[in-house]
Amino acid sequence: MEVLLLGIYSAIVWLLVRFRILPWNIGTQVTVVIIPIVALTALILFLNVVAPSSADVRVIKYVVNVVPQVRGRVIDVPVEPNRPVKKGDVLFRLDPEPYELQVRALEAQLAGQQAGARELDEQLVGAQGRVAEARAAIVQADARIRETEPKVELARKRVAQYRELVATGAGDRFSLERAETDLKEAEAQLESARSAAAQAQAAETQASAGERQVRQKISGKVGNEWAPVAQVRAQLEQARWELAQTTVYAPADGYAINVQLRPGSFTAAFPITPALTFVENTAQVVALYAQNELTMVEPGNEAEFALNAHPGRIIKAKVDSIVWAQGQGQVPISTQLPNTGYGPMPPNRFPVKLTIEERDRDLFLPAGAVGDGAIYTNHGEMVHIIRKVILRVGAKLDYLILKLH
Repeated sequence: MEVLLLGIYSAIVWLLVRFRILPWNIGTQVTVVIIPIVALTALILFLNVVAPSSADVRVIKYVVNVVPQVRGRVIDVPVEPNRPVKKGDVLFRLDPEPYELQVRALEAQLAGQQAGARELDEQLVGAQGRVAEARAAIVQADARIRETEPKVELARKRVAQYRELVATGAGDRFSLERAETDLKEAEAQLESARSAAAQAQAAETQASAGERQVRQKISGKVGNEWAPVAQVRAQLEQARWELAQTTVYAPADGYAINVQLRPGSFTAAFPITPALTFVENTAQVVALYAQNELTMVEPGNEAEFALNAHPGRIIKAKVDSIVWAQGQGQVPISTQLPNTGYGPMPPNRFPVKLTIEERDRDLFLPAGAVGDGAIYTNHGEMVHIIRKVILRVGAKLDYLILKLH
C-alpha cells in the first residue's frame, strides 16, 4: 500500500513538473522528498495505533491425551490415524471378559444378600409373632390367676367354718375333709396359673430379645436397603462402570494422531503413557502484540487474519479478550530473592484471543498454523482501509513459494 501511495504521489509530482505548474529547483526537490517521508511515517505510526497488525497469529487446538480408565489387553483399534471422527466414535476396545466375570460374580453375591435381607424380614415377622403369642399367654395366665384366687379364698373360709363346727360338735368331719380337699385343689390351680404366668413372661422376654436382635441387623440401612445389600450393589455398579470403560470413545469431533496402539498390546490407566493423542476440531486463534499496541484495542473490535495454510483467504473475526498475563508477571516460589537479571528484561508480548465470524467457522484450521492479522479499533476508521489493503496484498503473496529446490 505504501508503494502504491508513493506511485500516486510521484505521478502527481511528475505531472505538476511536466506542465510547469511546479518549478523544479533545489527547494522544491527537497520538499518533494521530505513530504512523502514525513507523511508515510506519520501514517504508519498512526495506523499502528488505530489498526495494529501482528505478524504472529497462531491457531491453537485442544489436545487430549487419551488414557483408558481401566487396564487390559487391546482387542480392537477401529480408529485410523489422521482421519476425522465424530464425538462418540469408538477409538479402541479392551478385552471385557475379566470385567464381565466380575459383574456376574457380584450379581450372584447381590442376589444372595437380597435373599438374606428377605430372610431377616421373615425372621422379624416370626419374632413379632412369638412376642405376641407370649403376651397372649401372659394375659391368659393372669386371667386364670384372677379367676382362681377368689376360689382359694372361698375354700379357706369354708375350711375355717367347718373346723369351728367340728370343734363345737355341730359339724361332721367328712364335710371338713371335703372342704380341705377343695382348698388344696384350688391352691394347686392357683399355683399352676402363677407358674404358667411366669413361663409366659420368660417366653415374652426371650421373644423380645430375639426381635431386638433381628431389628438391630435390619437397622443398618443405606437409603432403603440393608447395608450389606447396598455395599454389594455399589461394588456391582463399580464393576459395570469398569466394564463400560473397556470401550474408549472419541471425546469430541476431531482426529487421532500418534496411533501406535495395536490389538494384542496391553494398556493401563497411567497418565504418563497415553494410549493415543486426540486433537479436537475446536480451535482458538490468538494474535501476539506488543504491550503498547493494545492501548485502544477493546473486546468486540473487528479483526482479520490470513494464514499461510489458506493463501489469499482473509478470515473475519472479532476480538474476544486480551490475556493480560504472561510468565514475567509471576515470581516463582523460592527461598531466594527475586532475580531480574543483569540487564533490563525484554518486554514480552500479550496474546489477543480472536473469535472467528460465522462465515468462516467451518473453515479447516490446522493446529499450529501461523499467519498475519490486524485489529481495527473504534478510532481512525478512515485509515483502516490502508491496513486492509496491506493485509490482502500479503495474503496474495502467500501463493509464492520462494525456494530454489
